[in-house]
This record gives sequence, C-alpha cells and structure tokens, in this order.
Amino acid sequence: MMGNESELMQLFALFFDGTPVSFETIDSSRGDDDLRVAFIAETDAGERYVIKLADNDFTFPGKIKMWQRTVSEYRALGYYCPKIFPDKQGEFPVVQYNGHRYIAFAEEYSAYKPISSRDNGSEALSRRFHTDIWIMTGKVAAKHFDYTDYPSAYCLFETFCPSDETEEVLENALKWKEYADTLPETFRSQTDRIWKLWNDNRTALEKIYHKLPTSVFQADLNSTNLLADEDGRFVGVLDFNLCGKDVFLNYLIRENYGSFEHDMETIPAALRAAAKVYKFSDSEKGAVLMLYRCLATLWVTKLEELKGLGEDREAVKAFLDKTEHYLTSDTDFVQYMA
Repeated sequence: MMGNESELMQLFALFFDGTPVSFETIDSSRGDDDLRVAFIAETDAGERYVIKLADNDFTFPGKIKMWQRTVSEYRALGYYCPKIFPDKQGEFPVVQYNGHRYIAFAEEYSAYKPISSRDNGSEALSRRFHTDIWIMTGKVAAKHFDYTDYPSAYCLFETFCPSDETEEVLENALKWKEYADTLPETFRSQTDRIWKLWNDNRTALEKIYHKLPTSVFQADLNSTNLLADEDGRFVGVLDFNLCGKDVFLNYLIRENYGSFEHDMETIPAALRAAAKVYKFSDSEKGAVLMLYRCLATLWVTKLEELKGLGEDREAVKAFLDKTEHYLTSDTDFVQYMA
C-alpha cells in the first residue's frame, strides 16, 4: 500500500470490516479551499469500497444526508446510483489525514463504469444518452421533491456556499462585460445595449423565478458521472456532491448550452425528452425564453468564443450581432414543451 498506511487502515476500520490490501488514491481538489480526496480500498476477499474525504464549505453532515436521500430517490425511480454510508456509529466523522482535517463518508463501489472510461468516446455516448438522461431528469422533476432547502450548484439568484461572492451566472456575465469594455470604441454602443438587454431580462426573470416548479437534482451530468452497462445502455449517475433543490428549467438549460448553435440543438432536444414524462406548467412556458436569455447568452462559452475572435473586427461584429439576436428574438422553445 502507498502513502499513509496507518491512517488509511484506521480510516477504513471506521466504516468497514475486513482487511484492506490496497488503496487507490484519487485527488480531485479544486484548490486550498476545496479539498477532496477519495480512496478505493480492496480487501483480501476481493471486495472494493470507497471512502471520501472533503474539506470545503459545502460538505457537512446535513448536506451528506441530503445526498443520501437524493440517491435513494433516484434509485426508487429505477436508476442506479452508488449508496452513501456513514461510519459504523452512524456518523460522518471528522478525521485526520496527511496532517489535515476532513469530513469523511463512504460510498458503494459503483457496479457500472462511467462513460468517460469507455474506448468508443464519451462525447458520442453522451449524445446517444441525451434522451435517456432527460427522461430520467424529467421523472425527478415530476416528483417535485421538497425535502431540502440546500440549493444545487446551478442555483440562480442565490449562492451555493458561503465562500461564493455571487452565483455563477452573474459572475460570468460580469466577466463578459469586463471583456466587452476592452473592445474598440466602435463596439461600445452595441456592447452597452447588450448589457442593458441582459440586465433588463434578468430583472424581469427574478420577479417570477422563485414561483417556478422545483425538485432536487444530482446537478452534475458530465461524462465522468454518467453510468452505462456493458452493453452500452444508460443505467444511472454518481457523484451527488453538487446536488440540491433547483428550478427544473434552470437545471435543464444549464446542462445543455455551449455555443449558440449547440444551444438551439440540445435545449429543444432536452425539452422534448423531458416532456415525455413531465408536464410543463404555464409558468414554465412563460419563463423559458427569459431563462435562456439570462443563462446562456453571456455564459463563459460565449465569452471564450468572443475572445477567440481576437482583432478580427468583422467577426467580432458578427458575434455581437448574434448575441443581440438571441437576447431579442422570440425563440420558440414552448413548441418543444408539449
């Protein structure tokens, strides 16, 4: 075994019986303020277990219990998700590892592999699973789960954790504005107009947003978290550390945008899939266009595309025209919500 053997053995004994013979360490930390370490332990009997450590301001016992509940709800709907466990005392203990204090919890070793590990390309599989993913999420939305007030990481008009100065959508829009202000003066009137359109739309959205239907979602549908069986069929999800209560349309749009062209392909497809199992309300139909304009038009993917145009003034003008178009045109998303 590698690393701090005695600490790992003590950690394992808090949660499980048996004798571990090896540990695989996975460090997914996002800086000093968000430390995350996972250990996959294998015993002499060939069994595998997962122990996770976290030190950040969004991982604490109340949150982990919410993750547990959400896992159980997804499983009840027929989707596989690894179960989350407390220690033998029924607690999520604070432990010492490598001279640092973490909160610890255990997780069932996944019975299925994430699509990111497959040779035939996770991006292609993600596209193939798109309908299945949004049928699953539509079923979750239809339950309107209301057992927590903890927001998902995709929250709008509120922050996810105490260290956040603002929510991501506004943070990215402010970065767009900061860059737009560096463009040549000839673009200033248009970028100011775009910024006003975005803010006016956001203000109007905020007045109705908190009345829109919600549920509790996994909230991180990337290829490392989507699970498939050996025959390449979608079976479920893992990794619930960003999950929480959210407005369904906010979650759906947030998971489906990229370039403007990508938006117009994937968002309608997600709406169509969800509508197979979920009845969109009149309030959602009235808000979907405002949500798209707020969430997607000044998002980081659009900013990176704008930056990538460099000093090509003709291309910059065309992209700003496109941005203004999607902030003003009546894109008919409602047709996909029937």
